[in-house]
Amino acid sequence: MSKERARRRAAREAEAARRRVARERALARRARRRALIRRMVPTVRRGRTGRLLRYSRRERATIVALTLAAIALIWVLVPDLALRVVLIVLLLLVLPVIVVVALDRRS
Repeated sequence: MSKERARRRAAREAEAARRRVARERALARRARRRALIRRMVPTVRRGRTGRLLRYSRRERATIVALTLAAIALIWVLVPDLALRVVLIVLLLLVLPVIVVVALDRRS
């Protein structure tokens, strides 16, 4: 009776070892596949990466609101259409400098 139990236990252990080896092979294959895909797919930058994204949402909203207010003031106070367009284009060209001077965090 004990020889029969020993034989069955040895068969169970051998089957378990085969399953364990197969599972380890599958895990290794999956890891290699994931590593290959990770190398081939370009990384996506998440979060704040652009120039304007350096500023918080409130700062960006303030920049947009003040710019629109300045454009509205130019449109209302300047009578000549050509001068309006020139001043608005000038404002939009100088706006990055104003933003850097006003909101620069390096100092």
